[in-house]
Amino acid sequence: MQKYIVRRVLQAIPLLFFISIVSFALIKLAPGDPVNSFVTPDMNKEDVERIRESLGLNLPVYMQYWIWLKNVFMGNLGFSLSNHRPVLTLIVERLPATIGLMGAALLLSLLISVPLSMYAASRKNRPVDRALGLVSYIGISIPSFWFGIMLIYLFAVKLNWLPSMGMRTIGVDSVWDVLKHGILPCTVLCFMNVSVYMRYIRSNTISQLEEDYVQIQYAYGSTQGTVLRRHVLKNVLLPIITILGMSFPELIAGAFITESVFSWPGMGSLGITAVFALDYPVIMGITMFSSVMLVIGNLAADVLYGVVDPRIKTMR
Repeated sequence: MQKYIVRRVLQAIPLLFFISIVSFALIKLAPGDPVNSFVTPDMNKEDVERIRESLGLNLPVYMQYWIWLKNVFMGNLGFSLSNHRPVLTLIVERLPATIGLMGAALLLSLLISVPLSMYAASRKNRPVDRALGLVSYIGISIPSFWFGIMLIYLFAVKLNWLPSMGMRTIGVDSVWDVLKHGILPCTVLCFMNVSVYMRYIRSNTISQLEEDYVQIQYAYGSTQGTVLRRHVLKNVLLPIITILGMSFPELIAGAFITESVFSWPGMGSLGITAVFALDYPVIMGITMFSSVMLVIGNLAADVLYGVVDPRIKTMR
């Protein structure tokens, strides 16, 4: 197992290197000039060029990338062009808000989608299954920003039950206040996640219910609930592990649209601000953090595959 993990980590290094090159190139090819955010009407061309030179933007693209790469290996992600602060500091400040929101949404999504999907699969093509399938298709189809705006209009504007934006109320420092602010964005994320997860888990549960071992358990007198809990659930864990592995980057990058709609002070809103400001050090920092988390998530999923299904170990 240790050799396998080391091999996977070594294989991830050129992948991360390739991602950094592509991301840096795409940022540089994007229209606009980050220097414009520093320019004032009374500046002349010499002042503008001095700003460009101080930021290192007058160098060729490959030199800019090389300088950025050397700084990354030294643990320096650079300075934000718009906030004038270290990128690593900005990321560390925003991480708790994003991890809290995305982690809660991911956990609730799994707790809701797993039992609902298995229940729907056990009643295939019945009214309950069709109703849950309809809800799932609706969740997949509607835009998250529209759903978030509708929740704000209903629960914040009309009913005045919940706050509409931010993470805290000014002058209030309590856990309950943070939880109230997180209900609406967490609801949006959960609804979207559950809609997607249910399709995977339901499909896999239906295929497991058609296996011979399930019929044998029925022949032994086991009830459907017992078969689902003790036997089918273990085999349904594989797509769940895949979902968890693919969701790892979201814990870092956050949900750009949802965080922006609810003004949640996480990585998503930081990324949106950086994109509009052409703040490439912040964009690169978020991109590389997300890429590293994706590699870690895939590695963790592969390891968990072997724990859940020992037969997978023999295939490596």
